[in-house]
Amino acid sequence: MALPCRSYISRSKFAEGLVMQKRSRQRFFEYSTDTAKTLVKRPPGRLPNNVVAYHIIRSIDIVSDIDNQTTPALSEIKWLQSLVMADVDSGTARTLVGIIGPFLSAFGFLFIIRIVMSWYPKIPVEKFPYVIVYAPTEPFLVFTRKVIPPLGGVDVTPVVWFGLVSFLNEILVGPQGLLVLLSQKV
Repeated sequence: MALPCRSYISRSKFAEGLVMQKRSRQRFFEYSTDTAKTLVKRPPGRLPNNVVAYHIIRSIDIVSDIDNQTTPALSEIKWLQSLVMADVDSGTARTLVGIIGPFLSAFGFLFIIRIVMSWYPKIPVEKFPYVIVYAPTEPFLVFTRKVIPPLGGVDVTPVVWFGLVSFLNEILVGPQGLLVLLSQKV
């Protein structure tokens, strides 16, 4: 790629490369003629260079005007984005931190116990002390075992779920979590 160079050309000669400023008579080019020919693939002798350069410049103008135009699809995307980024007041965020924080911490602790329980597969999970940990976590682990089979006879799905719960805990209610920052908003 050639260094930008200045050249004075008339408006009819666009074939020297990509025009960076089109209003003044002094033009700046980022590509030389040879690099422009290698970038624009076209059959030889079909279109003159000035026609190809004109269409390149026109497409750059059209793309630069996209931000100024609103299409139905773009307005729908903006509407969906406003739903996702719904404004949550600080009182609601504080309430959510109070509910989600202990819930995620409790499930993190339960998954840690399930990690230890997976080392001993013959534990009677239907008996009293073990059923407290087994019952709330097993629906999540059954689904994940279909995707991730046991490795060497050891169930690794509690480790995966502990990682997910820890990640959600940090993202939502950690020191710089989303809900914590929203609850501090004035």
